[in-house]
Amino acid sequence: MARKCLNCEAHKPLKRFKDKPFTIEHAGMTARVESLSGWRCGTCGEVEFDANSARRYAAAGDALVLRERERQRREIRRIRRKLGLSQVAAARLTGGGHNAFSRYERGEAMPLPAVVNLFRLLDRHPELLKDLA
Repeated sequence: MARKCLNCEAHKPLKRFKDKPFTIEHAGMTARVESLSGWRCGTCGEVEFDANSARRYAAAGDALVLRERERQRREIRRIRRKLGLSQVAAARLTGGGHNAFSRYERGEAMPLPAVVNLFRLLDRHPELLKDLA
């Protein structure tokens, strides 16, 4: 039985591909995964990987997410220390729970983009901290 596209429900069967490279992008970083196989819809371009390729593609994506989390963890910690804030004071400043910054700095949680943007702004203009505290 021919595979049908679940995305666009095209009536054409999906076309098999083998040993193709794919590039994953996340947060300005990229990873290239070689030799993936699966099926592609000729109508909408949707891709369905075979089981082994899907695992490898997902693992590469997960690695990018972890790299970004580590980068953000270090950045938040560096800026907080530069500003002379405790984790509790930083959490109060951003409206987070009492252990929010501990979780950010351990890489257990991702801060909201607004928190990251605020800390990047304060990194460039630490004098603004007095207006916020």
